[in-house]
Amino acid sequence: MTTPFAWLAQRIRLERRSLKAASLSAMIAAILIIVGGGVVRVTGSGLGCPDWPTCTGGSIAPTAEMGIHATIEFLNRLLTFVLCAAVGWVIIAARLQREPVPGITRWAWFQFWLVVLNAVIGGITVWVKLNPYVVAAHFLAATLLLTAAAATWDKVQNLGFASEAASTDSLKSMGTWLVAISALLVIIGTGVTGSGPHAGDSAEVPRMGFDWLQITIVHAAAAVGALVVALVLWHQARQQQVPVVAHKAKLFIWVLAGQGLIGVVQAVTSLPELLVVAHLVGSALVWIGAVRVGLASHATARGIQPQNS
Repeated sequence: MTTPFAWLAQRIRLERRSLKAASLSAMIAAILIIVGGGVVRVTGSGLGCPDWPTCTGGSIAPTAEMGIHATIEFLNRLLTFVLCAAVGWVIIAARLQREPVPGITRWAWFQFWLVVLNAVIGGITVWVKLNPYVVAAHFLAATLLLTAAAATWDKVQNLGFASEAASTDSLKSMGTWLVAISALLVIIGTGVTGSGPHAGDSAEVPRMGFDWLQITIVHAAAAVGALVVALVLWHQARQQQVPVVAHKAKLFIWVLAGQGLIGVVQAVTSLPELLVVAHLVGSALVWIGAVRVGLASHATARGIQPQNS
């Protein structure tokens, strides 16, 4: 029996540029999901729609009487449809390529199931009235989705390149350490958020039982650790003449430094809402950078554009 995708593939073939655009749009949408959740949290709109999947009662959309918080929460929910469209575009673009890319297709479907996971955890978050641990799980699920989107986008950029030996065992080890410490940084960050003042709704929403100052210091220490590992990785990649890894490590260092500056400023200025959202954008960019460095350091080949292309 011919599947719908097989039927389409017999009639429509897409170029690489469509897949590049699709993978980029999915990654941007994954960032927007993280940022949208942050906007909901800092504006206290987490329970603006007190039910899920409907907003209230039998109504999917909020009523005019529900106010601005319901509108903000509802708009955040609509971002899921934007994300679904972007991920669907990646699946279709990957499946209909002139030259088959089964690896990219698998990554695209992985993104789809992570979208489903995020939607389910998002609903549970509303049902448990913004329990901080469930909110943290929702953020980590969104970060996992961003991981898949970033890996897909990075892999798409390398399609059609010739092969040349690239990484070394030492770079692979440092790349693994960088990803691990960056992951720890993200996880500790949920503790900082969960014990901080922006609960996502009213003051009655419970907070994590950590001392905010102490866990913030631990979070900062993890950031310094990630920076040190990245600097060592960048230095080794330059010495061992692996420019792809060196370049991505350098970008990661700059993004992490900028994120650290935002973090320090927001901590000493009592966490203003705008800087909290900016810090969320930074966290997404830092994680994308860590994923790309990890992929580059573990690659068996680095992209060298064919001379006849």
